[in-house]
Amino acid sequence: MNKFVALLIAALACLASVSAQCPAIRTRAQWGARAANTAVLPIRPAPWVVVHHTAGVTCTSQAACDTQMVNIQNFHMNTNGWADIGYNFCIGHGIVYEGRGWGRQGAHAPGFNDRSVGLCFLGTHTATLPTQASLNAAHSFISCGVSLGHIASNYWVIGHRQAVATACPGDALFNNVRTWPRFNPI
Repeated sequence: MNKFVALLIAALACLASVSAQCPAIRTRAQWGARAANTAVLPIRPAPWVVVHHTAGVTCTSQAACDTQMVNIQNFHMNTNGWADIGYNFCIGHGIVYEGRGWGRQGAHAPGFNDRSVGLCFLGTHTATLPTQASLNAAHSFISCGVSLGHIASNYWVIGHRQAVATACPGDALFNNVRTWPRFNPI
């Protein structure tokens, strides 16, 4: 076997191990996002992951989550006047949804937008946690982001309330996030 073939096999094995830990991500096109023009994230890989909740209804199907994503994007663009949905990614019903996506500056946490990935759980998580499938998807998503080089290996996780005075991501979710690896109690 020549060196090229050996390198190709090694590269494919590496890609297979990365994709094995990455959850499927429902793309903007799949959930019906509008076109947007957002700034490139100036600090990459992102050293922070900021966890949010939408403080709305919890979706219980892919179709319902798609609708919520469209509604959130419309609110952020039409009412707030933002360039796009504020979050980089959202999770609902155990599914990861692409918001602004990797490498894009969000509009989710003042003081952290230019150096973080905004990860939002669909629903209100003041008294109840997201489903276990959604929590598992979040952990897989963060590991994936590190593996792909979008999130720094020495990243920190915070809840939105640590960046600005807000109840987000809800008491139940925030108490859970405080137990996550790499949580920073700043």
